[in-house]
Amino acid sequence: MGSGSSSYAPKTIYLDVDGKVQKVLFSRHCSPCDIKELLCSSSNIPRNTAIMMVNPEGALVSIDPTMPTNTPNSLYKVIPSSAGQLGEKEDMFQTVISQVAEQFSRAFRINELKTEVTNRLAMLEKRVELEGLKVIEIEKCKNDLKKLRDEMTSRAGGRVNCPCKYNFSDDGKKLTPRRDVPSYPKYTLSQETIEALKKPTFDVWHWEHNEMLSCLEYMYHDLGLVKEFNMNPITLKRWLLGIQENYRSNPFHNFRHCFCVSQMMYGMIHLCNLQEKLTLTDLGILMTAAVCHDLDHPGYNNTYQINARTELAVRYNDISPLENHHCAVAFQILSLPECNIFANVDPEAFKKIRQAIITLILATDMARHGEILDSFKHKVDNFDFTNEEHVTCLKMVLIKCCDISNEVRPTEVAEPWVDCLLEEYFIQSDREKSEGLPVAAFMDRDKVTKPTAQIGFIKFVLIPMFETVMKLFPQIEEIMVQPLRDSRDHYEELKQIDDAMSEAQKKKSENMSLGGKKK
Repeated sequence: MGSGSSSYAPKTIYLDVDGKVQKVLFSRHCSPCDIKELLCSSSNIPRNTAIMMVNPEGALVSIDPTMPTNTPNSLYKVIPSSAGQLGEKEDMFQTVISQVAEQFSRAFRINELKTEVTNRLAMLEKRVELEGLKVIEIEKCKNDLKKLRDEMTSRAGGRVNCPCKYNFSDDGKKLTPRRDVPSYPKYTLSQETIEALKKPTFDVWHWEHNEMLSCLEYMYHDLGLVKEFNMNPITLKRWLLGIQENYRSNPFHNFRHCFCVSQMMYGMIHLCNLQEKLTLTDLGILMTAAVCHDLDHPGYNNTYQINARTELAVRYNDISPLENHHCAVAFQILSLPECNIFANVDPEAFKKIRQAIITLILATDMARHGEILDSFKHKVDNFDFTNEEHVTCLKMVLIKCCDISNEVRPTEVAEPWVDCLLEEYFIQSDREKSEGLPVAAFMDRDKVTKPTAQIGFIKFVLIPMFETVMKLFPQIEEIMVQPLRDSRDHYEELKQIDDAMSEAQKKKSENMSLGGKKK
């Protein structure tokens, strides 16, 4: 596919290796593990070493296919992380500790496991001593063991509290939670960034994961949500980490997409002056639904889930299986005391908040687009902000707008998302072909181009929806609706160019064919 070739171009970054510039190229299809091995090799570091990468200012750079590129004048540096310097024996020991912790977090009958676990820990402690680890490493391991024993002994039963990642298999089954999530560095946001965050023009590609977490944390504080819900600020940090850990590294449906949708929601709140029209509880529902709306997305859409009869589709009876799953993961994370940002909310109030968040996440299923937009159209001309049904419908439309708002952004920010989405589509359609399942034309690499993929979507989905919202909030026309019209014109021009080139190629082939016959 000619117009989509940029999604397959290799990505280039530049490293400082012993004072020399090292150029590193990798495919956008590489996994983070592959990239880490490549970085180790390029930096003359043993392949299995745990590493981190920093920019010239010392800020961490995420090691994944979406990492920001740099130039030979702004070199990244790869350094071994402290966790990677303890050696294989320490890694072995930490693995066992993690496995034991995973058992705890699943257990509701800890007393019955206490003897078995204690014996295993004692045996492992002896093995560590026998294998001759350095004194400092032994002491560290013993301290970890003591913490585990203390935690286990202090509980007569019930669930072990752990801010963790829920790992899911391809069929949607929850596997094992991670015992702990490391803290992320605190970034001080400049006034320029604070102002930019409120606008759809914000460039989401310039930020790595830790910075996006700090931006999300700032939004919750700035909107007054931390105060309104009496959140523990540390709990907010843990919750955001738990959220980030539960987004997969898909080409499109990943944590950066989560941040995009949440930042657009924050921008619309400011642009539409929603603080004056909605309650703080409504704003908290909008932001939290945006943050959680695609949790643990597997990269294959509802159509695939239903046609392939996956466990998610069976579990949710073919009714919005992905959106139901996103909701379930969101509230599994919130069920952990360390991650429950609504822990101090009255139980009855929390019931309403939970139901409202579920309603919004389920509204992001595009199969319900027509139904939801028609409902809003019937209300918009006589909209009543004191009518709960009207406000719920507005919130559903707002999260839908934010979820598919990439084309509102400047072309240089929006267009890479098209490549990411097509890449995810092609992965799915290739799998559908191999499994003998139906393939949608707009996902088939042999049939779709960027212009054909975008024109219809912008003309018949995005513009009508945003123009309807514009009736209630005229101020969005210049900063949101006009960019959509410009984007439509941009892709129509590209299509005309593609069509002209195709026609020229066709005539050339016909002339060559006629020439051959004359001979």
